[in-house]
Amino acid sequence: MIMEKKIEYYDVVVIGGGPAGMTAALYAGRARLKTLLIEKSLIGGMATYTSEIENYPGFPDPIDGIALMKLFDKQFRRFGVDVKLTDVRSVSIECNAKVVSTFRCDYHAKAVVVSTGNKPRLTGGKNEEKFLNDKGISFCATCDAARNTDKRVMIIGSGDAAIEEGMFLSKFAREVIVSVIHDEGIMDANKVAQEKAMANHRMTFMWNTVVDSFEGDEMLKRVVLKNVKTGEMVPVDVDGCFLFIGYVPNTKIFEGFLDMTNRGYIKTNEDMETNQEGVYAVGDCREKTLRQVATAVGDGAIAGFIAEKYVEEIEYVQKEIFEAKGLVMAFVYNAVDGVDREYLSRVEQIQREYRDKVQLRRIDVYKSDRIACRLSYTATPSLIFMKEGVVLENITDLSNLDKKVAEVIAARG
Repeated sequence: MIMEKKIEYYDVVVIGGGPAGMTAALYAGRARLKTLLIEKSLIGGMATYTSEIENYPGFPDPIDGIALMKLFDKQFRRFGVDVKLTDVRSVSIECNAKVVSTFRCDYHAKAVVVSTGNKPRLTGGKNEEKFLNDKGISFCATCDAARNTDKRVMIIGSGDAAIEEGMFLSKFAREVIVSVIHDEGIMDANKVAQEKAMANHRMTFMWNTVVDSFEGDEMLKRVVLKNVKTGEMVPVDVDGCFLFIGYVPNTKIFEGFLDMTNRGYIKTNEDMETNQEGVYAVGDCREKTLRQVATAVGDGAIAGFIAEKYVEEIEYVQKEIFEAKGLVMAFVYNAVDGVDREYLSRVEQIQREYRDKVQLRRIDVYKSDRIACRLSYTATPSLIFMKEGVVLENITDLSNLDKKVAEVIAARG
């Protein structure tokens, strides 16, 4: 027996509960939009894996990622945002509604914010899959540092995350071995972190190396490194291995739906808008220069704000134009254009003469032409006549305006 899916309706659905998604949900909820946030695993996302965050404004002392994300969580829930812990299977557009599908439910939304973040990149070394899921390979020093007390561990990578998490691990492990692909003394981390790591007596570095394979029985026992210059294989006995070699965006379900770069990051404009109207992308899953909590919050704030305006616009168009009774005359103009303003005055005067036969809607495209686009406008100024949601006339030549309006009203009114 096939189980029938439930259908629920929201103004805004946010996919992903990292800092960007929580901020977008906060803005939408605070605007009193009916908002749903869907997270498949952990509220807070990858930020919860960070042991110390020192560059988030407003916190003069370092704060760990879990604590900071708990504050985010507490704040956005104040505004009545619903939260579902489930996995999104697809997003589609059906009859102008965005449909976010999970296993048990289809959520119909007016706007969708994609905040699916990213996941750690694997090395591609032999036997890697065998030692994932608590069998020796980890991606979170904060989570697994204590279990490695007095043990020998390896770090793969030399960026900020690798070096900073390595220093955190050194507070627990007796030795932290760092595999670096570059020549001796060259790392990708910031200079401050590099200097601290090089001075840390518990950290040692293996230069010009990459992972060839992972070895062990049930648990990881050894990492075999390959020297990229000599080809020499160097087996290193370890109790655990931490991978910090970058991330891969969680965007596969949007392939063919949203425009992406060749690396899988979603393309947006500065308003977080994607190629699909009413669908926004924020945080680490979108193409951008810097992926940090601070920039994620900025993305989420913009998307939440723009989504609010978008929902307002489509509700206005639906109620005031498409569902209006009788003949509607929509004047599309640019408020900063003097000629357009003169025509507006004339249109208002004409409408007063025919107020019992036609309703006037003023649509200013100065800040946004999204409402006008729904009416298939082609230029400003223009006068669009509609009835029962159907465009009847689109007049762009406004010479002899009185005569043209009178003719349309006589024929269509």
